[in-house]
Amino acid sequence: MNSNKQGLYARCIKRVLDFVISLTALLILSPLMIILTLIGAFKMRGNPFFVQPRPGKIGKDGKEKIFNLIKFRTMTNEKDSGGNLLPDEKRLNGYGIFLRKTSLDELPQLINILSGNCSLIGPRPLLVCYLDRYSPEQRRRHEVRPGLTGYAQTHGRNNLSWQEKFKLDVYYVDHLTFIMDVKVFFKSIIVVLTRSDISSETAATMEEFMGNEPNEQ
Repeated sequence: MNSNKQGLYARCIKRVLDFVISLTALLILSPLMIILTLIGAFKMRGNPFFVQPRPGKIGKDGKEKIFNLIKFRTMTNEKDSGGNLLPDEKRLNGYGIFLRKTSLDELPQLINILSGNCSLIGPRPLLVCYLDRYSPEQRRRHEVRPGLTGYAQTHGRNNLSWQEKFKLDVYYVDHLTFIMDVKVFFKSIIVVLTRSDISSETAATMEEFMGNEPNEQ
C-alpha cells in the first residue's frame, strides 16, 4: 500500500494524535522517568539509556529513515575475559527484568514519538542490519512509522516466529484505521498488565532474524 492510498487518518490525524499524546504523557510521566533514570544509572553502573540506530518509515527517496531509538537500558555491559559481551541472559539483571515485564523500559520512546520518528501504534522498529534480509513483502512494514506497540505485540509478542510477526505487521499496514489503533492500544494495556510473552521460548530476548528460507520468500 503506497502512502498516497492511505486514508486521512493515516496521513494526517494519526500524527497529530501521536504528538498530543506523547507530549501529554511525557509531562505526566516525567517524575517517574527521572526516578528510573537515577535508579538505572546505579543498577546498570553507568549510562541508564540504551540508544541504537533503527530504521523508520520509507521516505520519498524510497529508503528507510534511520533514527536513534531511545530506551531504558535493561542489560549491563558486562564482558568476559576476552572483552566480549556476556550472553543476554547473563547481562539481564533483576532490575532489567522488572523494566521489561512492566514495559517501563519503553517510556523514553515517547521522545521518538514526539519527534516524529515513531508512532504510538505501528510495527516495532527492528535492527538496521535486517533491511537486506527482508523479502519485498516483509519490507512493507516500513510503509508506516514504527510504533511503541503494534498489532503483532498484541498477538503473541516475542513468542511469534519472525515470519508470523512480519505477516501481522503487513496486515496492520493494509488495515490501518483509527479503530484498529484503538483496539491495539487497549489490547497492549492488557498484554502489559498480564506480562505475557515477554521473552521467546528459547531465549531471554527475541532471536536474531537471519533472513528467509527459499520457501519463505
